[in-house]
Amino acid sequence: MDPELYTTLLIIPALLISAALAITVWRIIVGPNSLDRLLGLDGMVAMMQCAAATYIAWTSDSTVVYAMMVIAMLAFISTVAVTRFRKRDVS
Repeated sequence: MDPELYTTLLIIPALLISAALAITVWRIIVGPNSLDRLLGLDGMVAMMQCAAATYIAWTSDSTVVYAMMVIAMLAFISTVAVTRFRKRDVS
């Protein structure tokens, strides 16, 4: 594959991930309750994994895979812990 085309095809997802991260950060800051903020953080973790996968495709460096696995495990554990002990928000 032409390297210029390959770079262009990887810039598009990188820009989309950046836009999604900006929207998710807005959701975390403005979210009306803690559950919305938790969902925003889960989405941010998923986008971090997508960004790491894009980095792997861009550089052909697979050492980041271990970091992706750790991020996924920590995100799962933190989500379960927060939802287990979450109290209702006062309206």
